[in-house]
Amino acid sequence: MKVHSHIFFAIAVLFALASLAGCRAKPAGKGETNTMNWIKHHVTVGGKKVVNPVVATAANVDAGKHVFGYYCVECHGRDGQNTGVPFAANLAPPVPSLASPQVQSYTDGQLKWIIDNGISPSGMPASKGILSDEEIWQLVLFIRHLPPAGSLGEPRAYTGDEYESTTTESK
Repeated sequence: MKVHSHIFFAIAVLFALASLAGCRAKPAGKGETNTMNWIKHHVTVGGKKVVNPVVATAANVDAGKHVFGYYCVECHGRDGQNTGVPFAANLAPPVPSLASPQVQSYTDGQLKWIIDNGISPSGMPASKGILSDEEIWQLVLFIRHLPPAGSLGEPRAYTGDEYESTTTESK
């Protein structure tokens, strides 16, 4: 019986060590990242053929910038490119720059689908029922017409400045 308990103990220790070795999180490799991006673009994210009914006028892009300023700025920065967002690169997966090819290669309908439904478990929340369809389509227009990185400054929430109204934040 003593031999069996030693074997059991040795197996338990080996299993525990193997389990701990598997707990190390490593950044995804290029192949894994490319595979997941392909799956998102072609399988899991809907709306691929949906066309934005909101015309890309300066007023609609500005309206999208306004919505972005009170709804998206804390995670994506004021410019949509994570400027001044201290945690953006440290999340798993990292918060993508909305100017990146990864994001810009989605169709308008897919971007709306992502904003509507979120992407679990990435941290991207669903906004369906919070924002109107028109606001979401305007957000899509703003994402397609982002300003240069850093040109709008950092979100006030991360600069230590006293928070001002959301209308000031989005300008």
